[in-house]
Amino acid sequence: MNSELLQAVEMLEKERHISRESLFEAIESSLISACKNNFQLSRNNLQDTEAIHAEIDRETCDIHVYSEQRIVATEDDIEEPGLEITLEEAKQYDPGAEVGGVLRRDFDSKEFGRIASQNAKNVILQKIREEERGAIYNEYSSREHDIVTGVVQRSYGRNITINLGRADAILTENEQVRNEHLRPQERIKVYILEVKNNNKGPRILVSRTHPDLVRRLFEQEVTEIREGVVEIKSIAREPGSRTKIAVYSNNSNVDAVGACVGVNGTRVGMIVDELNGEKIDIVNWDENPGNFIQNALSPAKIVAVFADPDEHVAKVVVPDYQLSLAIGKEGQNARLAARLTGYKIDIKNETQAKDTPGFRYEDYLDDEMDDGEGYYEEYEYADGEYAEDGYVTEGAEEEPAEAPAEEAPAAEE
Repeated sequence: MNSELLQAVEMLEKERHISRESLFEAIESSLISACKNNFQLSRNNLQDTEAIHAEIDRETCDIHVYSEQRIVATEDDIEEPGLEITLEEAKQYDPGAEVGGVLRRDFDSKEFGRIASQNAKNVILQKIREEERGAIYNEYSSREHDIVTGVVQRSYGRNITINLGRADAILTENEQVRNEHLRPQERIKVYILEVKNNNKGPRILVSRTHPDLVRRLFEQEVTEIREGVVEIKSIAREPGSRTKIAVYSNNSNVDAVGACVGVNGTRVGMIVDELNGEKIDIVNWDENPGNFIQNALSPAKIVAVFADPDEHVAKVVVPDYQLSLAIGKEGQNARLAARLTGYKIDIKNETQAKDTPGFRYEDYLDDEMDDGEGYYEEYEYADGEYAEDGYVTEGAEEEPAEAPAEEAPAAEE
């Protein structure tokens, strides 16, 4: 038993996650190359390495290197040089050789010279590197569009290297949160964007800004999401500032928002900490676009929503004192709401709405409709009607914005 080789194979298999069979194949290939180089087999009618065989016992690691050639009568009968040998030459190695038989010659790998041994070592090392790169690529390519934990290593240029354990990933400038300052040796979670395989090994690109980073963090923290009881319907994110997330419960007994927030905010608090204080608004998704838009614009109170599902545009009326809150700081609340719902949202206060041609003020002043929670309708309206003077924004922010004297242009998704 070759115990040293067996221990080396087991160690490589465990530490570098390289399959044992791949290692055995690499060693066998190197032995064939070393055998040809050492004995100059081309001079012994072994021009073709297909005639040389190397076998390693998978249990004991005992090595056997040998050649096999078919015996023919004369040189004129040789059709495959290297794989065939004449009877006259075969008798030099085996006096009992006969035409039609197979000449087998065994070689002792311990007799290989220094150069041949070094070549064999290089072949093995090259194979190990290739297998290791392949194993790393397979491991991380299977985790594309998922999150992993890494350690910040160093910056080069405007990019940052993140150590993921078995490989380093690249966090490019475009995928970094602008106001986030990462320190060396800091542990962070990143979203794997793409894994490319090249000659130098896998190239892993990661992100801290992708909206699905938030999605995966919620999937990790919220059991109901992992089990499919609660669904994340959509996410709108401005990295480092605020994220809005729409959730829906498939079980009437489970509160989707409450499940994501957790007891005393523990679940969402863990995610906010991971994102270094980024604010997160969790709202209920609704198949009624009017209700969904109302939820998306929270914390602002809504008087009326007129949504056109065909054009994916909506007109929203808010109390005069809520206009700046609905728009948000620098338009963020309305901007994120538009991205979350997929609607172009036009926001007006009551005073602006009443002065707009075609606006039906009585629709939301009716006693039967005015229940304090607003009025929502899927409303078809003519192009240009009740849109020219409105505020149109996209985004989410609890801090109210200063409402300018002049109306702003509409915000899009």
